[in-house]
Amino acid sequence: QVQLVESGGGLVQAGGSLRLSCAASGSIFSINAMGWYRQAPGKQRELVAAITSGGSTNYADSVKGRFTISRDNAKNTVYLQMNSLKPEDTAVYYCNARQQLVLEYDYWGQGTQVTVSS
Repeated sequence: QVQLVESGGGLVQAGGSLRLSCAASGSIFSINAMGWYRQAPGKQRELVAAITSGGSTNYADSVKGRFTISRDNAKNTVYLQMNSLKPEDTAVYYCNARQQLVLEYDYWGQGTQVTVSS
């Protein structure tokens, strides 16, 4: 099993910055990729950014150039640096860990609220 705990959400003004953290514990040796998703009220959950065990990254078009995903393997933690925040970034942000062995399985954190005021 894998447990994920997010932190770092909050209320910021448009143009401001936040850094989200996700600490993983448990059977983390089996995790091949981690990422951040977000879900706004009435919207589907969408991928924001992801990073693989090999270090490759990908981002949603809406956040390219503003958000950066990174990881600290020693701390078993993944980060999402969010700059130039816009009101449209307001959502609950969820940490995701993907286990890809014989089967594919996703683990999820509890979510952290990010609110961007105009």
